[in-house]
Parts: sequence; C-alpha cells; structure tokens
Amino acid sequence: MDFQIKNINDLQEEISRIRVIEDRQATALAARFSSPSAIFSSFISLINSGVKDDGEKHPSIFNQDFLGLLSRIVLPVTLNKTLFKKSNFLVKTLVGLVSQKASNYISGDAVHGIWDKVKSAVHEVLTKKKPDTSNKTTPRIPPPVVM
Repeated sequence: MDFQIKNINDLQEEISRIRVIEDRQATALAARFSSPSAIFSSFISLINSGVKDDGEKHPSIFNQDFLGLLSRIVLPVTLNKTLFKKSNFLVKTLVGLVSQKASNYISGDAVHGIWDKVKSAVHEVLTKKKPDTSNKTTPRIPPPVVM
C-alpha cells in the first residue's frame, strides 16, 4: 500500500483502484481460457521451461526430471501412510512441505549415482575371495585311547 487511508474518500479511491485491477486481471484470465487452443497453450507454457522470447528465464512447474516429479507425489504420500500414519494434520503438512523441498534434490543423476555405489559395494562383497585354508597343515593328534 503506497499511502495511508485517512478518511472515507481515500478508502473509496482505493476500492475503485482495486476494482480496476480486478477487472484487468479477470479479462486477462478469460483470454487465457477463451478457447481450447488457448487452454492448450496455457498448459504447454506450464510444462515448458527455459528462456522465452523476452530473454528471461521463466520458472515452470516441471523443472525437474521424471524422478523428481514422481518424488513430489510419492514421497509425502508414502511417509504419511507409513511412518506418520497416526499423526495429526500439522505433522502431515510439515512432512509434505519438507518432502517437497527434498524432492528438489532427487533426480535421475542422484538416483543413478546411489545405485552405482550400491552395485559396486555388492560386487565387492560378492567377489571378495576368502583366504584358502586347505593348504595349511594341522598337527596330527592321535585318537584318544578307550579302555
């Protein structure tokens, strides 16, 4: 708010200014959804990210790869259905918010890197040879004498 409202005239001017802004936004919104092609182009603009004609980078909902998008849905649902099953609304909301932030770090490259580390560790364990004990000689102990 640029100025303080001190009397009824200031309040009425501010209300009329806000109504003009509302009319402009309603007209712009109606234009975006006026025809099927306009709806389709609005949907495509949500999907596409990157540099547009004006040279600026515009944010998009789908800035992540498939695993990042999947984790935005699967991670909170899984946590709320398993670990936080009997939690209250606030805890489930916090889990949702934290998992949304965590999903930014989940990508195909991150999952691929973790998979490679696990695969190499398992391969190391499986191919690790046990020392050969068959070459060692054990001392000969005579059998016990039974009477």
